[in-house]
Amino acid sequence: MKFKLFDRNKALLKKYNKVLAKIKEKEKELRTMPNNQLRLMSNKLKEQEPSLAESFALVREVSRRVLGMYPFDVQVIGGLALDDGKVAEMKTGEGKTLAATMPLFFNALRGKGAHLVTVNDYLARRDALWMGPIYLFLGLRVGVINPLGKSYEVV
Repeated sequence: MKFKLFDRNKALLKKYNKVLAKIKEKEKELRTMPNNQLRLMSNKLKEQEPSLAESFALVREVSRRVLGMYPFDVQVIGGLALDDGKVAEMKTGEGKTLAATMPLFFNALRGKGAHLVTVNDYLARRDALWMGPIYLFLGLRVGVINPLGKSYEVV
Protein backbone atom coordinates (compact mmCIF):
# COMPACT_ATOMS: atom_id res chain seq x y z
CA MET A 1 0.00 0.00 0.00
CA LYS A 2 1.30 3.44 -0.94
CA PHE A 3 1.40 6.16 1.74
CA LYS A 4 -0.68 9.14 0.50
CA LEU A 5 0.04 11.89 3.04
CA PHE A 6 1.93 14.11 0.62
CA ASP A 7 -0.62 13.59 -2.14
CA ARG A 8 -3.24 15.11 0.18
CA ASN A 9 -1.02 18.13 0.83
CA LYS A 10 -0.51 18.62 -2.91
CA ALA A 11 -4.27 18.55 -3.44
CA LEU A 12 -4.78 21.15 -0.69
CA LEU A 13 -2.06 23.37 -2.12
CA LYS A 14 -3.65 23.15 -5.57
CA LYS A 15 -7.01 24.16 -4.04
CA TYR A 16 -5.44 27.08 -2.14
CA ASN A 17 -3.59 28.29 -5.24
CA LYS A 18 -6.90 28.50 -7.13
CA VAL A 19 -8.34 30.66 -4.34
CA LEU A 20 -5.14 32.73 -4.29
CA ALA A 21 -5.65 33.50 -8.00
CA LYS A 22 -9.17 34.79 -7.21
CA ILE A 23 -7.80 36.90 -4.35
CA LYS A 24 -5.20 38.45 -6.66
CA GLU A 25 -7.87 39.19 -9.27
CA LYS A 26 -10.04 40.96 -6.69
CA GLU A 27 -7.02 42.85 -5.40
CA LYS A 28 -6.53 44.53 -8.76
CA GLU A 29 -9.87 46.29 -8.26
CA LEU A 30 -9.03 47.34 -4.71
CA ARG A 31 -5.62 48.79 -5.53
CA THR A 32 -7.12 51.96 -7.04
CA MET A 33 -9.92 52.48 -4.51
CA PRO A 34 -9.58 55.33 -2.01
CA ASN A 35 -9.54 54.45 1.70
CA ASN A 36 -13.14 55.53 2.28
CA GLN A 37 -14.33 53.08 -0.39
CA LEU A 38 -12.35 50.27 1.22
CA ARG A 39 -14.06 51.05 4.53
CA LEU A 40 -17.45 51.02 2.80
CA MET A 41 -16.57 47.67 1.26
CA SER A 42 -15.77 46.30 4.71
CA ASN A 43 -19.18 47.47 5.96
CA LYS A 44 -20.87 45.95 2.90
CA LEU A 45 -19.19 42.60 3.55
CA LYS A 46 -20.53 42.66 7.13
CA GLU A 47 -24.09 43.03 5.85
CA GLN A 48 -24.01 40.16 3.36
CA GLU A 49 -22.56 36.68 3.02
CA PRO A 50 -18.89 37.59 2.63
CA SER A 51 -16.73 36.14 -0.11
CA LEU A 52 -13.50 34.57 1.10
CA ALA A 53 -11.54 35.93 -1.87
CA GLU A 54 -12.98 39.41 -1.45
CA SER A 55 -12.34 39.58 2.29
CA PHE A 56 -8.79 38.19 2.04
CA ALA A 57 -8.03 40.66 -0.80
CA LEU A 58 -9.40 43.53 1.29
CA VAL A 59 -7.22 42.66 4.28
CA ARG A 60 -4.19 42.27 2.03
CA GLU A 61 -4.71 45.73 0.53
CA VAL A 62 -5.48 47.37 3.88
CA SER A 63 -2.34 45.81 5.35
CA ARG A 64 -0.30 47.29 2.51
CA ARG A 65 -1.76 50.75 3.05
CA VAL A 66 -1.96 50.90 6.84
CA LEU A 67 1.15 48.98 7.89
CA GLY A 68 3.21 49.07 4.71
CA MET A 69 3.29 45.27 4.92
CA TYR A 70 2.00 43.27 1.97
CA PRO A 71 1.26 39.61 2.79
CA PHE A 72 3.23 37.33 0.49
CA ASP A 73 1.42 34.57 -1.38
CA VAL A 74 2.75 31.98 1.06
CA GLN A 75 1.24 33.96 3.95
CA VAL A 76 -2.10 34.11 2.14
CA ILE A 77 -1.95 30.34 1.64
CA GLY A 78 -1.16 29.97 5.35
CA GLY A 79 -4.24 32.07 6.08
CA LEU A 80 -6.35 29.90 3.78
CA ALA A 81 -5.12 26.79 5.57
CA LEU A 82 -6.02 28.32 8.95
CA ASP A 83 -9.47 29.25 7.67
CA ASP A 84 -9.85 25.67 6.45
CA GLY A 85 -9.20 24.41 9.99
CA LYS A 86 -5.72 23.16 9.18
CA VAL A 87 -2.46 23.69 11.02
CA ALA A 88 -0.13 26.00 9.11
CA GLU A 89 3.44 25.58 10.32
CA MET A 90 5.60 28.65 9.84
CA LYS A 91 8.97 29.41 11.37
CA THR A 92 9.84 32.47 13.44
CA GLY A 93 9.88 35.54 11.22
CA GLU A 94 7.89 34.00 8.35
CA GLY A 95 4.78 36.06 9.03
CA LYS A 96 2.37 34.03 11.13
CA THR A 97 0.92 37.18 12.70
CA LEU A 98 0.24 38.79 9.32
CA ALA A 99 -1.07 35.51 7.87
CA ALA A 100 -3.64 35.29 10.67
CA THR A 101 -5.18 38.70 9.88
CA MET A 102 -7.03 37.41 6.82
CA PRO A 103 -8.88 34.43 8.35
CA LEU A 104 -9.52 36.44 11.53
CA PHE A 105 -11.30 39.14 9.54
CA PHE A 106 -13.21 36.60 7.44
CA ASN A 107 -14.44 34.77 10.54
CA ALA A 108 -15.39 38.03 12.23
CA LEU A 109 -17.49 38.91 9.17
CA ARG A 110 -19.32 35.60 9.38
CA GLY A 111 -20.04 36.07 13.08
CA LYS A 112 -18.01 33.00 13.99
CA GLY A 113 -15.88 34.79 16.55
CA ALA A 114 -12.33 35.77 15.91
CA HIS A 115 -9.89 34.92 18.65
CA LEU A 116 -6.15 34.60 18.31
CA VAL A 117 -4.24 32.75 21.00
CA THR A 118 -0.53 33.33 21.56
CA VAL A 119 1.96 31.65 23.84
CA ASN A 120 2.27 34.54 26.29
CA ASP A 121 0.83 37.89 27.35
CA TYR A 122 3.69 39.87 25.83
CA LEU A 123 3.04 38.47 22.33
CA ALA A 124 -0.72 38.94 22.70
CA ARG A 125 -0.32 42.64 23.47
CA ARG A 126 2.48 43.19 20.93
CA ASP A 127 0.54 41.56 18.11
CA ALA A 128 -2.70 43.37 19.00
CA LEU A 129 -0.90 46.71 18.87
CA TRP A 130 0.97 45.74 15.70
CA MET A 131 -1.97 44.35 13.68
CA GLY A 132 -4.66 46.40 15.41
CA PRO A 133 -4.59 49.21 12.82
CA ILE A 134 -5.71 46.72 10.14
CA TYR A 135 -8.70 45.59 12.18
CA LEU A 136 -9.60 49.14 13.25
CA PHE A 137 -9.48 50.31 9.61
CA LEU A 138 -11.88 47.47 8.76
CA GLY A 139 -14.28 48.47 11.55
CA LEU A 140 -13.42 45.78 14.09
CA ARG A 141 -12.39 46.15 17.72
CA VAL A 142 -9.24 44.63 19.17
CA GLY A 143 -8.89 43.44 22.73
CA VAL A 144 -6.34 41.57 24.80
CA ILE A 145 -7.02 39.34 27.77
CA ASN A 146 -4.35 40.04 30.34
CA PRO A 147 -4.52 37.99 33.55
CA LEU A 148 -1.87 40.12 35.28
CA GLY A 149 -3.58 43.46 34.81
CA LYS A 150 -7.04 44.29 33.58
CA SER A 151 -9.02 41.24 32.63
CA TYR A 152 -9.80 42.70 29.20
CA GLU A 153 -8.12 45.59 27.52
CA VAL A 154 -9.16 47.28 24.29
CA VAL A 155 -6.12 48.23 22.26
